Amino acid sequence: MTWTIKVRSREREQFVEITDEVRQRLRESGAREGVCILFVRHTTAGLTVNENADPDVPRDLLHALRALIPQHGMDFRHGEENSDAHLKATLVGSSVTIPFHDGELLLGRWQGIFLCEFDGGRERQVTMILLTGERRTLHET
Repeated sequence: MTWTIKVRSREREQFVEITDEVRQRLRESGAREGVCILFVRHTTAGLTVNENADPDVPRDLLHALRALIPQHGMDFRHGEENSDAHLKATLVGSSVTIPFHDGELLLGRWQGIFLCEFDGGRERQVTMILLTGERRTLHET
């Protein structure tokens, strides 16, 4: 089962939580057991699972990434002035894999799924794939 989740960012750098949309798609699928794979189809955006209870956490993560890799001043050659965004997306990664059981994502209490925007605002596409399998019991013969 495959879906495309469209995510709109408003700022150049922003974490946009998509947990509720992923949960909704999982519910609608009727799938009970398996893994959910999310992949962002862009070179200047990433995906991560991190704390969603305190908005200071995504803010602090962005602050640290900006300090490590500033947009200007590193003698980048790429003419679009978004080399920093490419580096940040590479560090964060383009996919996450989350198991699910009884139709529920097995995220921790404070965990959420975030699209990490590094060159917005714009619309991004996240591909969501559910891999399901039947439970099998092995019997001795």
